[in-house]
Amino acid sequence: MLCGVAGSGKTAVGQRVADRLGLPFFDADDAHPPANVARMRAGTPLTDADRAPWLAALTARLGAWACEDTGGVLACSALRAAYRDSLRAGAPRLRFVLLTAPPATLGERLSARRGHFFPPALLASQLAALEPGPDVEPVATDGRTVGEVADEVVRLLAA
Repeated sequence: MLCGVAGSGKTAVGQRVADRLGLPFFDADDAHPPANVARMRAGTPLTDADRAPWLAALTARLGAWACEDTGGVLACSALRAAYRDSLRAGAPRLRFVLLTAPPATLGERLSARRGHFFPPALLASQLAALEPGPDVEPVATDGRTVGEVADEVVRLLAA
């Protein structure tokens, strides 16, 4: 699973990693209920209660991949340790790769993004919520191409 704050490259890198590994890819943004999307679009950070049904849906998807023994690549913020614990309940062997970049780079990426519901103004709330820990393996994305980052993630997962 690729995790990190908005603008870290989860979707682009995740799609590339999934292609290289021949696995299905899913972007957790596509599982948000309409009310969550509306809150974020309005610049309101989500609460744990807002995230609960979203995390349940993602946990179910991970569980299905585990039961089918296919695996998959999920792009999901998974900012807090408790969220990662919840997701791990669906797939106990789940590994988390945390994509990182300096806040200024993240802000630039978000400002350049078009057609996405997540506004750059919410970046600070995600950075404040981020709980990196021993259960995540960090990979820097700043100054690197999507392909270079995907290569590192694939090597990391193979180790």
